[in-house]
Amino acid sequence: MELREKFTPMCFLSALSAGGLAVSFFMYLMFLVPHKGVPMATFDFIYPVILQGNWLSVVSVLAMIFILVFSFLHFKFLIWNTKQFNLFKKTEKFEKLKNSNDEISLMTIPLTYAMTINVCFVIGAVFVPSLWSIVEYMFPFALIAFAVAGYFALKIFFNYLTRILTKGNFDFANNNNLSQMISIFSFAMVSVGFAAPGAMSLNISINAIGIMGSLFFASIAVLLLLIKMTIGFTKMFEKGIAIEASPSLWIIIPILTLLGIAYVRISFGLNHHFNSPLANSSLFTFSTVIVSLQIIFGILGYQVMKKLGYFEEFIEGENRSPVSFALICPGVAFMVFGMFFVNFGLTFNGVIEKYSLSYFLIMLPFMFVQYKTILYFFKLKRKFNF
Repeated sequence: MELREKFTPMCFLSALSAGGLAVSFFMYLMFLVPHKGVPMATFDFIYPVILQGNWLSVVSVLAMIFILVFSFLHFKFLIWNTKQFNLFKKTEKFEKLKNSNDEISLMTIPLTYAMTINVCFVIGAVFVPSLWSIVEYMFPFALIAFAVAGYFALKIFFNYLTRILTKGNFDFANNNNLSQMISIFSFAMVSVGFAAPGAMSLNISINAIGIMGSLFFASIAVLLLLIKMTIGFTKMFEKGIAIEASPSLWIIIPILTLLGIAYVRISFGLNHHFNSPLANSSLFTFSTVIVSLQIIFGILGYQVMKKLGYFEEFIEGENRSPVSFALICPGVAFMVFGMFFVNFGLTFNGVIEKYSLSYFLIMLPFMFVQYKTILYFFKLKRKFNF
């Protein structure tokens, strides 16, 4: 199926969503499978757990299956979107897009490819034996990959910003939403990618480069967050929000997750190499603030979309909008950071005991959101016939 003129870069959100769901299932392995001495669960820790034949074995196998399923869908959608985009670039509509507010939607491309790097890292960790023994050789390539994604994100954004500042043709009238924050989402994704080697590498040079790269893109994301939140809400207060763009109210949720994880990783990286002892209490307070903000925006976005009838029109109804896939990212992000909150915020500080009843009860709301997100994902997949 060729869309050509009907294509929009926002279609890349389908691949991004599938990749995010794959990573979300890795959280079960990351936090439930013991991996003493190594910062993340790998095949060498997961395989012995599977052989034990207990409840954790079942959870591990199911998590691995879902990782494979959603990783396959991620690459399938990524290839399809890349082909469609190459055809779309030859159309007149693409030239119009580059001279409008919608030019910012091109940021979904580096955003999605940055997610691809994360998916590849998860697949390698979970399914390749003894990968961790050579991980230090892989970190430089990871830094290069995220640098490339960051370069294209910066190139797209500065082309967009330069055009606006030189021509002054930003359309404020049609900016009564938070869709412009897709650029922040992209920079935050690159930031959290850089933070991984920054947290886990035993080489101080790799560690430092990762932390500097993460802070660079996080700084851009935070600066733009302040600017675009102000502009977006000002116009929404004046005109209300357009129904098709109403899911953009939830885009702050994945941005908070990415910046939050970047902060946690940077904190661990500074603790390892920069003689900056990590205060466990800071993880408790910080993760609580992030989850609180996510809940606030989650409730606000849901009530607005329900009031406007978004779910009936674009999820259950006949109308189709690629922006609908923006509903998946917040669900994924809330579950992912929820696992950080439960494990680093609460368990790490002794508030609850790992594997206790209270531990799993607190995880339930985040797991429920993940379940609902998967249902919506497959509804949209059927609707768009991907």
